Amino acid sequence: MWVSAFAMIFARALRRDFHAVRIAKAGPQPPADTPRLVIYMNHPSWWDAAVIPVLLAKLFPGRAGFAPVDEKMTRRYGFMPRIGAFGVAQDSRRGAAVFLETAATVLARPEGLLVVTAQGRFADVRERPVRLAPGLAHLLDRTPDATLVPLAVDYPFWDERKPEALLRFGPAIAARSLLGFDKRNRHDALADALGTAMDALAADAIARDAARFTTLLDGSVGVGGVYDAWRWTRARFRGERFSAAHGEQP
Repeated sequence: MWVSAFAMIFARALRRDFHAVRIAKAGPQPPADTPRLVIYMNHPSWWDAAVIPVLLAKLFPGRAGFAPVDEKMTRRYGFMPRIGAFGVAQDSRRGAAVFLETAATVLARPEGLLVVTAQGRFADVRERPVRLAPGLAHLLDRTPDATLVPLAVDYPFWDERKPEALLRFGPAIAARSLLGFDKRNRHDALADALGTAMDALAADAIARDAARFTTLLDGSVGVGGVYDAWRWTRARFRGERFSAAHGEQP
């Protein structure tokens, strides 16, 4: 109940403050029933916390997702544990141990789904090389049957007053395929896969072509107020169809 309620709250917020939430068609979306799924993503904005529950509700209905967050946030916002967030102390051995133990518990079940903002901090989408926090590479030893999928996120402005929320998956990685590597090489392989997905999403964003995406949520368009009222009146006077969108002509 809590998860679905907050997914609706976040969806309303995204509709209000974004033009649209879109996911790239060319990104290989993992099947909704992929067992022991780890989605690891870049972390460009506070809005990631709103995008995650909406993404899960749209693409993985009926599956409970879990996500590590700074434990200070779980103390400040009491609802967070109710929607699958678990607190982790930043930059500490205790926090690393809690992350590994809790994540392994989540992924012990076939239906387990974990979402990780893998950079462990806010980072600009243009930052290269992509640097991940070390926990993900260590998690593989405890969850050899997991599937890891990189997810790139960006919030560019296109033609409208409000930004787009754009997402793109990268190819899935079987945890077992990385167990023969040492921790550093595992880490680099995961970071490179996320960086590749981010580069592909950047190309999609630069193209400004909505046809490359599937729209998960429609948001708001136009300027509003007196200006859009005047545009509506002018269109009616001319016998034209009115569209509030800046990039769409009537």
